[in-house]
Amino acid sequence: MKPCSFRIFAKAFVPALALMLGACAAQPPMARTAPPPADAGLGLVSAADGRAADAGAQILKAGGSATDAAIATMLALNVVEPQSSGIGGGGFLVTGDAAGRIETYDGRETAPAAARPRWFYNGETRMGYRDIIPGGRPVGVPGNVRLAAMAHARHGKLAWKALFQPAIRLAREGFVVSPRLNASLALFKDTAGFDPEGRALFFGADGAPVPAGTTVRNPALADILGRIADKGADSFYIGENAATIAAKVSASPGAPASMTTADIAGYQAKMRPPTCGKYRVWRICGMGPPSSGVVIVLQALGALERFDLKAMGPTSPTAWHLIAEAERLAFADRDKYLGDPDFVAVPVAGLTDPAYLSGRSALISENATIAAVSAGSPAGAPTTFASAAPIEEHGTSHFAAVDRWGHAASYTSTIESGFGSGLMAHGYYLNNELTDFNLVPERGGKPTANQVEGGKRPRSSMSPVLVYGPDGRLRIATGAAGGLTIPVQVIRILIGTLDWGMTARDAIAQGAVMPAPDGLVVEAGTPLEAMVPALIALGHGNVRAVPMRLKANAIEWTGTAEGGHWTGAADPRSEGASATP
Repeated sequence: MKPCSFRIFAKAFVPALALMLGACAAQPPMARTAPPPADAGLGLVSAADGRAADAGAQILKAGGSATDAAIATMLALNVVEPQSSGIGGGGFLVTGDAAGRIETYDGRETAPAAARPRWFYNGETRMGYRDIIPGGRPVGVPGNVRLAAMAHARHGKLAWKALFQPAIRLAREGFVVSPRLNASLALFKDTAGFDPEGRALFFGADGAPVPAGTTVRNPALADILGRIADKGADSFYIGENAATIAAKVSASPGAPASMTTADIAGYQAKMRPPTCGKYRVWRICGMGPPSSGVVIVLQALGALERFDLKAMGPTSPTAWHLIAEAERLAFADRDKYLGDPDFVAVPVAGLTDPAYLSGRSALISENATIAAVSAGSPAGAPTTFASAAPIEEHGTSHFAAVDRWGHAASYTSTIESGFGSGLMAHGYYLNNELTDFNLVPERGGKPTANQVEGGKRPRSSMSPVLVYGPDGRLRIATGAAGGLTIPVQVIRILIGTLDWGMTARDAIAQGAVMPAPDGLVVEAGTPLEAMVPALIALGHGNVRAVPMRLKANAIEWTGTAEGGHWTGAADPRSEGASATP
């Protein structure tokens, strides 16, 4: 793998499942491309909810760019999928044009200035997860609105106000509660109904979640979206809305914490250098730190490149064993080295260097497991940080868009847990992203790279990526939701499409195998469950089959440069859908 120069405790929504676990400057494309094929149409949007995909498609039809459509999709998801993402949270956006020029936008939330490494301690006692959620202490300053404004200023074709109209209509005129939202309300009842505003929206007088099929109207959300549409991003970060956020966090009846209007007003989205690498003949680009996602993806694929996965095929236990081993190595590096690059030196170039990955790959055997996995020593690695315990994260949504000009946007948005912190401001839930920091800030007397600090962005697993073929044309835009299942899902999608010749739909639908501290986790109810005995024989001492609520979306170019079309793919485990103008 040739790079640009430049948590886990992931539940996958399965209780008690513990999973173990650089950036490069914008580079010229591998090959300069011609304009997109004439039959590419007006583009396509793929999202976790069909109504949000439709919102993005409306923008494409009106002449909007892929970035415009992605922003409109994010806003609509806030209405119809409030448990996962929205303006109360943050995200990462990767854009690419028809010539393969990549830009990445960091809208990750930041800790308030008052935050310190022992933010989640009472004296010498660390607070438990249930002590802080629902509540104000884990809330970070939201980043999605500033991200959207920055990306729109560079790539928008429609007026800013136009992007908000589909979401405003959904919020004001009403949307039907889907079975997935109803199930999430039941699963996260204590969080979703923590704030009286959320309780009034989504729960009946008897305290039960509103049934699937119920029409819900959210005029408060319609109003704040209308205000941002009319007055711009500053109206979210300065004035009454900022005061409401600060008051909600500081006066929360559960785990209150200091957040000021100055913390909110000072938030800035950032353009980061993309992190890119080559896997076989494909160029893969994504979001670098503070996201660990594409680093994990590139590390795992780099370690796997010497194996003939194509010949093994998707029914081979050996292939899945190798994938899991490569992921174990990548996660070990992630837990030690990845964090906010504004606060720690992240050795992205060393972590994705072909020579380093060759050495890591040499640890992998087709016939046995690595007895004990630990972080490596890549070039540029700091010696001041300790490896950290894995952490929990799970509530997210991914969506992608392509437009008539061949531009693409791959966007992952999150509020962290289901319904975030449980605090609601003006009809949207506030995130609990600060739990993505290491709750225990040090180990063995050394600080960890991902400890809490004022103004710092917590490490993420979100992995929005764009994949370009050897001809320089966009092949796939993809990403996923689900904590540390995210890079695992993306790796599975890329191997499925690029090595095994699957469609993106089939690659997303196939089962998942994930590394756990004491073995592997295999997705129950899939053909991979039959591999459990073979995986145990390869040395994975404890292999368990468990159900997983995975959620991924993708867009792929099907066909050749002379003829083909965009095809959307959504996870059959979700309510995802694709839409065209």
